[in-house]
Amino acid sequence: MKKELLINKKWAMPNKNTFSIKPINEIVHRYKKGYCIDPFSNNNKIADLTNDIDPDHGADFCMDALEFLKSLESNSVDTVLFDPPYSPRQVSESYKKMNLSVNMSTTQASFWGNLKKEIARVTNESAIVITCGWNSGGIGKSLGFQQVEILLVSHGGWHNDTIVTIEKKEV
Repeated sequence: MKKELLINKKWAMPNKNTFSIKPINEIVHRYKKGYCIDPFSNNNKIADLTNDIDPDHGADFCMDALEFLKSLESNSVDTVLFDPPYSPRQVSESYKKMNLSVNMSTTQASFWGNLKKEIARVTNESAIVITCGWNSGGIGKSLGFQQVEILLVSHGGWHNDTIVTIEKKEV
């Protein structure tokens, strides 16, 4: 499979609703297929099934993302929109806003690793995962995913870029 690195030449303003940023929205709609879930949907309604820990966002479910993923059947999902909090600080802010306990299990690297394992479990063969973050790690080869495309979205100035990694599950 051919890998591409696309660099968005125009700056896009940072937005907590990542999928509303034009180049990110475009790539999501290009790759999204079949039954789609979003474990960290915020206000986005692109997926068929949405979850956000904050009930103010109007998602289908208001659960911790790991518990949401654990509630889904194995091999039942065609596309995952994976836009988690990018840093332990953002995780902490989300949990504190909901008056939830912030501890080592919510801020250490295993937080993301456990989510990725569940995404690998719920996705079917040839599923697509669209991951947004500050790195291009995605779900990863060790869990059966191959990178298809990477989009780098520059936000200008001292804002961190958003890196969108498109992966296909290959079992």
